[in-house]
Amino acid sequence: MNLPNKLTVSRLWLTALFVLCFVLPFPGRHTVALFVFLAASLTDYFDGVIARKRGLLTDFGKLMDPLADKILTASAFISLCATGDFPAWAVIVIISREFLITGLRSLAASKGVVMPAERFGKHKTVWQMITILYFLLLLSLEEWSSAAWGDLAWRVGRFALIPVTVILTVYSGLIYLWKNRSLIETD
Repeated sequence: MNLPNKLTVSRLWLTALFVLCFVLPFPGRHTVALFVFLAASLTDYFDGVIARKRGLLTDFGKLMDPLADKILTASAFISLCATGDFPAWAVIVIISREFLITGLRSLAASKGVVMPAERFGKHKTVWQMITILYFLLLLSLEEWSSAAWGDLAWRVGRFALIPVTVILTVYSGLIYLWKNRSLIETD
């Protein structure tokens, strides 16, 4: 297994560690979860850079990299939703898009087609990770201080980041479906 694929697999392990840190009751858990999520997010960046730079693109990477991203972000959104820090409707929209695109990838694979991540899908993932990091940062800051600006920061996240993230998620899903409509039309 090459280095980019090892980084992709490590993201799955880091996701499990993130969830454990997020849910287990210990002092500073949100801060630890923030750093674990950040580390997992960086593996997404580096696996792609290394794979392209060294010519290490594989079918495994094309399939597992976006899947590992989806598992990481879905785990984080569900964790934030479970604590009431992220709205359920947004999590449902985001995860529904991910299931639809994963289903499309499965359909493509059954026809011998490997569908790599699209540019808009990568932008969507970056925005999702930024949004998650923002909310994790707020939770981390709350563990260490009760600043007066906290309510404003939560409102900014809820009224700016969430809508942008949901819109980009839906838009990238529609683009992906449109570009690959021939897979659906042939059934």
